[in-house]
Amino acid sequence: MLRNERGLTLLELMISIVLMATILLIVSGAIRLGYRSIDRGEKKVEYLERFRSSLAIIYAQIQSEMPLASREGITRRYYFAGATDSLRMATNYSIWGGQKGYVIVEYTVKTDDNGTRSLIASENIVGTEKKNETLLLQGFDGIFFEYFFKDATSSEGRWVDTWSINAKLPWKIRLRLIQNGKEISMIIPMRVQGV
Repeated sequence: MLRNERGLTLLELMISIVLMATILLIVSGAIRLGYRSIDRGEKKVEYLERFRSSLAIIYAQIQSEMPLASREGITRRYYFAGATDSLRMATNYSIWGGQKGYVIVEYTVKTDDNGTRSLIASENIVGTEKKNETLLLQGFDGIFFEYFFKDATSSEGRWVDTWSINAKLPWKIRLRLIQNGKEISMIIPMRVQGV
């Protein structure tokens, strides 16, 4: 019996190298795709956690609103002022929890060069000028404040875009957020009404 002892031909060697390279390419692509998916998932979780925390801060500050007023002569003027793109009020809940006393918080909607809107919160202790500022929400197509007006004589109320009544505070505040055609509304009742 003759034994045929021969090595690999050049063709067999080339085929095995091409197969090995293809397998490595597929495996490395799958690993890269997995890392990108994990990174996107972590960014989404971080965004949602920041969004949830920001809404919790806004809710807590509005719920802790205090009807503080300043005197201008004989006129008593509340610190509360509301417009579609801004809200100012006195509250005893500070974003920077170490501050003692009532703070004046101002929420302002700002539009960047791309047309997306962000909500900025700034606050200072009543009677001081130093303000702390932070970005709460960003990347929205629309951010709007609305105020629920209810007259003492009527049984039904209505939503208004601007709060111009100095002698009263709204019953509720609605924060409307619009992103990619979807709208989220958060209605926050006011615990304390001005007198």
